[in-house]
Amino acid sequence: MSEVRAVRNLRICSKDCLCLYVCPTGATDTETGQIDFSKCIGCGACSKACPSGAISMVPYQYPKQQTKDDLVIAKLNKLIQSKVEQEQMAEYIYKNSNDSIEKQLAKAIIRANRLMTEDLYREAGFMLPQSKNTKDFLKNLLQQTKDETLKKDIEKLIDLLDFNE
Repeated sequence: MSEVRAVRNLRICSKDCLCLYVCPTGATDTETGQIDFSKCIGCGACSKACPSGAISMVPYQYPKQQTKDDLVIAKLNKLIQSKVEQEQMAEYIYKNSNDSIEKQLAKAIIRANRLMTEDLYREAGFMLPQSKNTKDFLKNLLQQTKDETLKKDIEKLIDLLDFNE
């Protein structure tokens, strides 16, 4: 088995579905749009063929998260806030403009800021499946939910993830 697997970001997927034609195992052909990890061999053909860049190759085992001091995290959070504000301004322009070029530019700014914000969050230690933040979030969610099915799913996720403190 490969050390990586394909993961599709449904939010940016353009549904061109070239991945369906190049995947040798049929792992990309699922009803939910997600890639079937049990079939994925990590060849990367789907990722290379995807015109929207929605498929990424990610490792099965993530490296230990690098620790950052409070000053670095504070600066990252300040950058994140500025990206969120820029995205909100671009959304305002997109919704209120009648000019197609302005709408296109605003849409590009929204997407770019969203991707940068996600990268900054990861760099700050959030959104990583193995991070303490994720574990704390899941435990908090587990305490707050009353839905037994959801509780079981959260407990299963906590058991599956290899957290590094």
